[in-house]
Amino acid sequence: MVKLDILSDPICPWCYIGKANLFAALAQVPDHPFTLEWHPFQLNPDMPHAGADRRSYLEAKFGGRAEAVRAYAPVATAAEAAGLTLNLDKITRTPNTLNAHRLIHWAGIEGNQTPMVDLLFAAYFVDGRDISDPEVLSDLADTAGLDAALVRRLLASDADVTAIRDRDAHSRKMGVTAVPTFIVASQHAVPGAQPAATWVQIIAEIQSQIAADD
Repeated sequence: MVKLDILSDPICPWCYIGKANLFAALAQVPDHPFTLEWHPFQLNPDMPHAGADRRSYLEAKFGGRAEAVRAYAPVATAAEAAGLTLNLDKITRTPNTLNAHRLIHWAGIEGNQTPMVDLLFAAYFVDGRDISDPEVLSDLADTAGLDAALVRRLLASDADVTAIRDRDAHSRKMGVTAVPTFIVASQHAVPGAQPAATWVQIIAEIQSQIAADD
């Protein structure tokens, strides 16, 4: 198997799109060699714990309402092409995602990392839920088959906070500046929400190399 490390943030629309495109490719090549692991990268590591009003955040980030609308136009186009639903009008706050990354980490321990990522993307982009809220995260944990009561207790503690921050910082020191970033076999970085066809080509090249090495 070939390790595919995915650096992502569950409030990143391009991460949502990139994940959909990758999995469309994996569905086309069911004998793909990848084993996946998700890693934390916060788009807004300095976001207040309570998050921020989404409209104010976007206008400040992009320099005004019109600029924010223009910035999201390609996102909407790419999401539609990927078959995704984006109910951006339902999102009222931009959350701090530290707790969401902790939950993804704990789900990974239980072997449910990708389903947890799916649930977080849907909760935020489809349902407009606040994925920094411990009650929301506990509910998603329960849906993913985790112990919701345990998750609630862990979220109320500092469990793995330092570890998540350190992993995020390590990725930045290694040169990662944006997500999604996919790292193939701990060697080759594939940045951005690549189309499914690109992933099919990458998989074919890997499979050819594996066959040549046998």
